[in-house]
Amino acid sequence: MDKYEMLLQELVKASGVEGASLVSMDGLPIASVLPPDAEEDKVAAMSAALLSLGERVVEELKKGTLEQITIKGDQGYIILTGIGQEAVLTTLAGANAKLGLVYMEIKKIQEKLKELI
Repeated sequence: MDKYEMLLQELVKASGVEGASLVSMDGLPIASVLPPDAEEDKVAAMSAALLSLGERVVEELKKGTLEQITIKGDQGYIILTGIGQEAVLTTLAGANAKLGLVYMEIKKIQEKLKELI
């Protein structure tokens, strides 16, 4: 298990987090700890595309720089967070997750990942 995967495991152990994936800006998977029904390659490609689109929207609407995208479905959340200019952290959380705690855990892992990348 590499350093990236160890950090993702640490995140997944957090309350309410079901999975996590670190993806390059090109949409290629770097490391993942995902539920069995999630396809790593699809998650990677969609994550990079969504982050790119989010960055364009924030820029066009003059809202500074993109920090995070949160998508809410009826069965949970997908949270996309930029890791510098090189990668995207995709976090899956359950519908009953306490988002404040999940965001706090993401922030901790984000800082550690920035140091490694």
